Amino acid sequence: MKNGIKQLRSYLLLWSTQSLSALGSSMTGYALGLWLYSSTGSALRTALLSVCSYAPYVMMSIFAGALSNRWNKKRTMLVCDLLAACTTAAAFLLITVNVLRPWHLYLINALNGLMNTVQQPASEVAATQLIPKKYYQQTGALRSFSQSMNTILTPVLATMLFAFGGLPTVIYVDLITFAAAFVSLLLFIRIPEPKTAEKVGESVISSAKEGLSWLKGNPLILKLIFFLAGINLIASANGAAVSPMILSRAAGGKAVLGSVNFCIGIATLAGTFIASSTPAPKNRIKAICLSLFFSMSTENFILAFSDSPVIWCGGAVLGWLFIPYMGANLDVILRSSIPAEMQGRVYACRNSLQFFTIPIGGIAGGALIDRYFEPLMSRQTGGSSLISLFGSEKGSGAAMFLAFLGFAGVAVCVVFTILLRKELRSDV
Repeated sequence: MKNGIKQLRSYLLLWSTQSLSALGSSMTGYALGLWLYSSTGSALRTALLSVCSYAPYVMMSIFAGALSNRWNKKRTMLVCDLLAACTTAAAFLLITVNVLRPWHLYLINALNGLMNTVQQPASEVAATQLIPKKYYQQTGALRSFSQSMNTILTPVLATMLFAFGGLPTVIYVDLITFAAAFVSLLLFIRIPEPKTAEKVGESVISSAKEGLSWLKGNPLILKLIFFLAGINLIASANGAAVSPMILSRAAGGKAVLGSVNFCIGIATLAGTFIASSTPAPKNRIKAICLSLFFSMSTENFILAFSDSPVIWCGGAVLGWLFIPYMGANLDVILRSSIPAEMQGRVYACRNSLQFFTIPIGGIAGGALIDRYFEPLMSRQTGGSSLISLFGSEKGSGAAMFLAFLGFAGVAVCVVFTILLRKELRSDV
């Protein structure tokens, strides 16, 4: 164990400081999201925050990966972090002079999304260079651990800081965590550069095509990417529905929403321990399929058909419990299958293909709730079966939409389980 910590020292320092910075950013995003929904009351306008973050990620990832392969990974991460911090500082100034508007948040999220687009493939390659292959599953579980702690702490700390000093205090803490991560990476972490497969004079477009060509020649990875794209479509639409439903209902509110998010964090933390403590499964593809099917067949239905905060929290736990286990197994498959010198461009192509459904799901979810499901439920009379299922108050349309997402999520899992049936019968 001691030898393992020594081998992972640089990665652990990178992981811990970047996780701290991610927590600060999440607190800012959480507080600003609440501010926007309170100001507008619109599920669509609130969902656009997420859409603006992911749109640049989807559109530019394929080129960002090619550029990342050419650029020094450490410098790329430092520059992207610094520019993202500048956008956060801009939000701080706008709040301070009391001129913050929704369009400011959309622009800030878009710029942050662009920085994340360039940084993410560099970060993936950096992690691969710092992690011995035998520790892939354990470090995948570490990433899930930090994400779950982020989910647990974000609503609690953001709410506490907001109550203490308002939005400026939340953002101020975010900037402090950024500074800690930036200085750590700048001064104390050395990231080896992998051997590059770039050809002299090769264009960015040609380099990006190589990433797509590699994926085309590896159908298993491509199937998994499209499977996750389908799941992301459902999950992003879910994200557009859960907050409006909980914030709008009499049994809900900001504190209840924070409790549900806290339970998601607890579930993912428990899932992280499952991923790190259980032996490697005989078939990782089966582990991924079963984990996603369990998630899709529980949370959305439980949230949709209940009006109890306790049951909402239980549904959140069931929906997220095995996601870290799925992610750890997917991470092992990707890192073991993709050559290090190709990872920048392949991960970038993966990002475009796997995450392009997130802005689509966010826009579609918000629009369907505002323009179809909520108006539909508002027209129901007392004897309607829909009212008996989803209630009659504001937020019942979002609940009905969650039930629809439950059936859609199960269908996605069934379709891709059939497409992966050959791999499910082998040791992968």
